[in-house]
Amino acid sequence: VQLQASGGGLAQAGGPLRLSCAASGRAFSSYAMGWFRKAPGKEREFVAAISWSGGNTYYADSVKGRFTISRDSAKNAVYLQMNSLKPEDTAVYYCAAGMSAVNMYNGRGMDYWGKGTQVTVSS
Repeated sequence: VQLQASGGGLAQAGGPLRLSCAASGRAFSSYAMGWFRKAPGKEREFVAAISWSGGNTYYADSVKGRFTISRDSAKNAVYLQMNSLKPEDTAVYYCAAGMSAVNMYNGRGMDYWGKGTQVTVSS
């Protein structure tokens, strides 16, 4: 599975931004998908994950209620709608694929990674 994240850019605090991750390769619909981020000087952290069916979603406490992960298997894509952005959301965002959304929520089981997309939130 090859993954390519896009949609990053500069946003104002309180504003929205939508990230997309396009997948190519076999069996996208059988993979759980996740978003992670890494800010300068910080460890990579889990942001959100969605099960292969789309029926289960998981969020980091820091983004719960503001971010929404979704997927469109017909388009082989996963999205991260980010609302009410904060300066602390500034990071490089990465999408990942794995066999279990729960495992990704716990920081493991990411089998494939895409190149990141920079998100910068100005105050």
